[in-house]
This record gives sequence, structure tokens and C-alpha cells, in this order.
Amino acid sequence: MSLLPVLSRLLPVVSRSAARSVHSGTGLLFRSTPVLCAEPLKKKKKLDPQIVKQREERKRKRLEKQIRRLEKNARQLKPIEELEVPMELIDEQSKRKRNVSKPTAELLESRALLEKQWAKYRMQEKLADYQLFDRIVAAQAKALGELQLASDELYQRAIQPDPALLPFVAQGPVSTPPIKDYEQPDGEYIDVSRKWE
Repeated sequence: MSLLPVLSRLLPVVSRSAARSVHSGTGLLFRSTPVLCAEPLKKKKKLDPQIVKQREERKRKRLEKQIRRLEKNARQLKPIEELEVPMELIDEQSKRKRNVSKPTAELLESRALLEKQWAKYRMQEKLADYQLFDRIVAAQAKALGELQLASDELYQRAIQPDPALLPFVAQGPVSTPPIKDYEQPDGEYIDVSRKWE
């Protein structure tokens, strides 16, 4: 019991220091720490560098293989059922193939000449339309100018928009009428869409 004399010497010191110090906390007393249930760390096993190298090589090869597989699948497009050609048409391809003769130089030249003539005709037609529009707008502006000089009241009435020019009346239901004997679905449905993975 060598601990008792040490404790008896400490007690007067604690009481004297507590009497002299002014603070709101507790004095220097013995406290117990919580129990820590931890194990000591395991020693790292020293591995052979050759084994470590082999493991890294295996990991790298596995990753490369996965990357190759993903790249191969990336080129494959998901099939669209509407765009698939029926097997009957594939079988009849040789029967359906047309023997188109190669166009001669004269035919190609006549086609090119025809395209040029058509382009020239369409350009002249468009130009005539533009000129007609310009003449109409100029005649309208001239007529309005003459009307303004003659009578300002008639001019003001002439520049007002005419609602009867383009008659449009739309009357319809404010809400959709109910359908007779309509059975409302309960929200359940069967998903028949194909999944591609």
C-alpha cells in the first residue's frame, strides 16, 4: 500500500489550490477514461514484389478487357423494330433488283440543260412576283396619298383594318364533353417494351 502516502500528500495541495483559485469548474480530481475496446493494428505482411506486380498486371488486364468489351458494344446500335427489313424481302432481293442501264453522255447533258432552264424559269417567275408586289404597294401608297389630299376623314377610315376581309369566328366547348359508357382505367398496365442491356 505504497499509494496511500502519495495520495495523502496530494490532498492538502488540492484543497489549498482549490481554496486560492476562483473558477466555476471542478478542482483537479481523479477521472476515469472510457474503456476503449480496440485491437492493436495488424502488422502488414511483406509481400514478394513479384506477386504484387502480378496482381497489378491482372487488374490492368481485367480493366483493358472490360474497356474492349464496352468499345465493341458501343458500336452496336439498338435495333429498332420498325426499321428491320423483313426476311421475305431479303430473300427476294435478287428478284427485286432492277437492271438500270448507265446513263449516256447525251442523256446527262440534256438533264443538266433541263435543270438550268428550270432554274432560269423559276428565277424569272420569282422576279415577276416581286415586281408585281412592288407595283401593288406603290399603287396603294399613291392612292392613299391622293385620298389624304382629298379628304382626311376618308383617309382615316381607309387605313383602319377591315374585320370583314378575313371573316373568322371560332366557337367551341370550354371543356371536353364526357364520353358515354367510358370505363376509366385503374392505372395498371403491362410494360411490353423490350429491354436491351
